[in-house]
Amino acid sequence: MHDFRFKKGKLYCEDVSIEALAEKVGTPLYVYSHNTLRRHFLAYQKAFAKVPHLIAFAMKANANLAVLRLFAKEGGGIDIVSEGELHRALAAGVDPKKMVFAGVGKTRKEMAAALRAGILMFNVESAQELTALDEVAKSLGTKAPVALRVNPDINPKTHPYISTGLKKSKFGIEITRAVEQYQLASRLSNIEVVGIHSHIGSQLTQIKPFVDALKRISKLIEELRGRGMEIKYWDIGGGLGITYDAEKPPSRKSSPRRSFPC
Repeated sequence: MHDFRFKKGKLYCEDVSIEALAEKVGTPLYVYSHNTLRRHFLAYQKAFAKVPHLIAFAMKANANLAVLRLFAKEGGGIDIVSEGELHRALAAGVDPKKMVFAGVGKTRKEMAAALRAGILMFNVESAQELTALDEVAKSLGTKAPVALRVNPDINPKTHPYISTGLKKSKFGIEITRAVEQYQLASRLSNIEVVGIHSHIGSQLTQIKPFVDALKRISKLIEELRGRGMEIKYWDIGGGLGITYDAEKPPSRKSSPRRSFPC
């Protein structure tokens, strides 16, 4: 549901005429509905009201400062993938303790900037990245809070180009190697293991792939806790699909959440 509608053959956003906006500011222009964004965000908040959680908006989807401020005002966090996005989130008033640094290819300079800002955690993609982050944290005399991205080998039943959770995926760590990599992380003096991250894909229109991934990751968390590792956060990446053509996304009543402490 959104707030873009035609009235007598003319397009409106909420109660504002798009034609009038175009005449006033020119074209091309981008128009966002505050009501729509807020309503959809609050649908997630309501769905997970009974458990501690953080809804983290992926800034790569939209870096407009007004959009970021909207989510921050409602208590949301931000998923960033670069130092530029870090500074933009800070400029929008987002609490650093509600920022998660995801993505591949983080530079040491970016790692240092995020550590100085005091972000919630880094989603680490590989052993090499983990080692680099440990060295950067050591140079700053601090510890880096991390979650390792684990590939649960689940078919998300979406387009193959945006499937990221299968065994053959180039992203993350295979679930069969996860314990080994977490043990490595726990031995590094400037790394603090705080969570686990999984991302099986985008544009999901079924709940079952999320549930299947949750079952596998739950068992892994139990094993890691049994080995003395404190897993406080479980970042569930990806997102529910939208209607491009004939898709029928899940309703908000059955929607999984983005990220929550566990």
